[in-house]
Amino acid sequence: MHRRELRAIVTGASGGIGQPLVDKLCAGGARLLLAARQPLALESLARSHPPGQVSVVEADLLSATGRDAVLAAAQALGGLNCLINAAGVNRFGLLEDQDDGAIADLIGLNLTATVQLTARPLPLLQQADKALIVNVGSTFGSIGHPGFAAYCASKFALRGFSEALRRELADTRVKVLYVAPRATRTAMNSTPVMEMNAALSVAMDEPDAVAAAIVRAIRTERRESYLGWPEKLFVRLNGLLPRAVDHALRKQLPVVKRFVRGQS
Repeated sequence: MHRRELRAIVTGASGGIGQPLVDKLCAGGARLLLAARQPLALESLARSHPPGQVSVVEADLLSATGRDAVLAAAQALGGLNCLINAAGVNRFGLLEDQDDGAIADLIGLNLTATVQLTARPLPLLQQADKALIVNVGSTFGSIGHPGFAAYCASKFALRGFSEALRRELADTRVKVLYVAPRATRTAMNSTPVMEMNAALSVAMDEPDAVAAAIVRAIRTERRESYLGWPEKLFVRLNGLLPRAVDHALRKQLPVVKRFVRGQS
């Protein structure tokens, strides 16, 4: 789908990937509705584009009231043909060190709220000549990695949700895309994560490059996009020969635990 055709809801627009994504979509003529719990953080982003091209709705996606507000704002703008689920959080640490609240918050935003929000505008999306749902996942939605157990659980589930919903909507004009970035240089990653990635020689993409890849996936309507090499290979290898990946990550485990303990 061409950017000039897009009338899209974007969540997570205040994040490291979200801001360049908004800029790139707007540069192609898209009209966007940005959902945020603290809309003041996004109003300057909206003002940097032509009047009427970017709107902001105050909404806590973790609440039913907030999700209803997003739908009402989309209806007030005259409908939509795209939903981009880019909101998410990460947390680095051993599972035994994370309390119930931290785990619930992560799963709640990365998965539960995303599924619940997606359900609301489906009737609007199905009224469009063609429409897209774009779920921004992660390489860790295909490869379980020590130190990120809860995060991996949320992204594995998001990938499964994308696959199931794609099949559920196969007889409609709505397509479901799943885009999986690898490690990205954003504030979501703590200093210990950045240092661990450097110690393990993990490549990290710039947010601008990831945003460009999401725009490319939207243009080509590719069902699944995995970013980075050799990460694409590891995703396939983990599906076919998981024991080989077990062995490789077992070697990295002492390094992961060193940085987790240094963090705490």
